[in-house]
Amino acid sequence: MHKKTLILGATPNPSRYAYIAASMLPQYGHPFVPVGIKKGEVFGQKILSKAEAEAMLKPRDIHTITLYVNPLRQQEWYDFLLNLQPQRIIFNPGTENPALAERAQAQGIETVEACTLVMLRTGQY
Repeated sequence: MHKKTLILGATPNPSRYAYIAASMLPQYGHPFVPVGIKKGEVFGQKILSKAEAEAMLKPRDIHTITLYVNPLRQQEWYDFLLNLQPQRIIFNPGTENPALAERAQAQGIETVEACTLVMLRTGQY
């Protein structure tokens, strides 16, 4: 099943895990939407600002949100992320955030503290 994934913290920097996730998701059949504060493109897709993503995405458009933004920087994104009503949010190492996880779980959103790259490679995605 294709799980359309929003990458929060997308970057054109090839040394970052968010970039590697953007390269791997399509290899495993999952389309992605890159969103963040960095300007540029990742694998031919424009990195969307919050305003652009809000205008483009509707609730339930996204299956999974994978986070590559530290907990302090996540706060401004809470409403946007939760309004998307994803089925799952993945908190990659360093992004763990009990406050956001609690709010997501209260809305019936699955939360996972794991590495997206490992989940893809091991068939757990």
